[in-house]
Amino acid sequence: MSQEGNELTTTGLRVPRAVFTGDLIAGLVNAIVSIPGGIANGVLAGVNPVYGLYSMIIGTPIAALFTSSVIMNVDSTSATSLATLDALTGIPEEQQLTYLIVLSFLVGLFMLIFGILKLGFVARFVSNAVMTGFLSGLGILTILSQLTDLTGYASSANQKVFQAVDTFFQWQQFNFPTLFIGLLTIALIVGVNQTKFERYSFAVGVILTTILVFILGLDSVAVVGDTIDIPRSLPALNLPTLSLIPPMILPALTIAIIALVQAVGVSQNIPNPDGNYPDPSGDFRGQGVANMAVGLVGGLPVGGSVSGTIQLQSIGGKSRWGNIFTGVFTAVCVMLIVPFIEEIPMTTLAGTLIVVGVQMINKEGIERVWRTDWVPTAVMIITFLITLFAPLQIAVGVGVIFSGIMFVYQSADEVRIERVVSQPDGTYAEEAVPDELSSKEVMALLPVGSLFFAGAANFESKLPDIGDTRRAVVIIILRDRDKIGSTFVRVIDRYAQKLDATGNKLILAGVSEGVMEQLEDTELMDLLGHEDIIPADPQFFESLNKAVSVAQVWIDTEKDS
Repeated sequence: MSQEGNELTTTGLRVPRAVFTGDLIAGLVNAIVSIPGGIANGVLAGVNPVYGLYSMIIGTPIAALFTSSVIMNVDSTSATSLATLDALTGIPEEQQLTYLIVLSFLVGLFMLIFGILKLGFVARFVSNAVMTGFLSGLGILTILSQLTDLTGYASSANQKVFQAVDTFFQWQQFNFPTLFIGLLTIALIVGVNQTKFERYSFAVGVILTTILVFILGLDSVAVVGDTIDIPRSLPALNLPTLSLIPPMILPALTIAIIALVQAVGVSQNIPNPDGNYPDPSGDFRGQGVANMAVGLVGGLPVGGSVSGTIQLQSIGGKSRWGNIFTGVFTAVCVMLIVPFIEEIPMTTLAGTLIVVGVQMINKEGIERVWRTDWVPTAVMIITFLITLFAPLQIAVGVGVIFSGIMFVYQSADEVRIERVVSQPDGTYAEEAVPDELSSKEVMALLPVGSLFFAGAANFESKLPDIGDTRRAVVIIILRDRDKIGSTFVRVIDRYAQKLDATGNKLILAGVSEGVMEQLEDTELMDLLGHEDIIPADPQFFESLNKAVSVAQVWIDTEKDS
């Protein structure tokens, strides 16, 4: 088979019959396994549980058609659902669908714009420490948000952490049949997870506890149908209400960022069947289209799910058809099992979400960050605490800022200077930079690391002192640097003037065309002199050799005079 034909069988919709049949079965199993999670995400978002299933019916198959990733499972996640809950807080129940339509549509629009602008690389600048702290905080919030349904006691406190504290002190007011069913759900899920049937653990927990409540006639245990009217039809088309766009812009941007950063975990870690890794920007666009479609039917915002993708692969999914069939079979199941959904105990869904919340706390990731350094550890803890106590859009914003600060700090901290010294055999070696210059010597210095922002200041602090040195030449090698920042330009300016004032000289070697233009635009070229700026040369050390020759001539000229 030609290479072109092989690509069609792995990345497009044309696949071998065996793959198609395998994906058909995988889609059916994945729909059955994932339906409890979709319902639970609707509960977590504080909306009608069926809206979580609408996300699977519409978002999952449409994303499968457009993402760069062939096998990425796009669905509502605990993180995006919790952010949706935060966005819809205070909105009356009868208006939730109208706001949700606008929210999901805007999430998709932001994702699509990010993809069109090819901003997939930006997600790499959100540090692991920030994401670990943020997702761990979301995991705790997921657990705490389910205590009311788990215990049957509704705290009047106005913040989830304080609600949890109040709940534990009011244990006498628990509805103990409700608590028993919730704890039994958790036990069943955890127990089945220890067997070879672990992929069915959530389905087993939901089905068995629902049947048990019905058989025992536990009327005090609240079920989904007690408070929510589940539509007995497939999702209908709705158009966004334009007047609701302004208040939903910031929450939508927050959810888009959360979902996209999670999706990068799929793009960067799970290759396509042809062995190539997906383009994150292409995945952004696919998720954007899916969310805009989800918004038109009132589903929860969706994003790439690492766990969902791994689950689909584990049950045999190999192409885009796996996710397409997941959506198709979810639609069929919704039509058939609405009466069952209404009988699911709320405490059962709470139990499933508590398990999900625990799974979101990456213990290995926390330990890894903890052992790395005190800076990422502090960032992780601060992000975790902000996530617990502040609105999620603030937590996301602070996390992005922390990531930027960490990037600048680490870049600056990694800057060092090596002294390049010629050897008798004509080669060069690197040595430590002395604290001071010596008179009538040529010292070639090679900066290593970022020279932007704080990195430039760190570089300046490591330059050798001039002291009483006279007639020395410092050569700074700028090879392979296409640009230098304005801060570094000021550093060069100051050091050149100090050297010149004490009868010494600065030469720049290996200067690229881009840096040469910057030197001309900043008038640093006039300060140093054209003869003391040696252009880059294809031969690795040729510009350094020229700089050394210019320096030696200048020193010898002083000797002769």
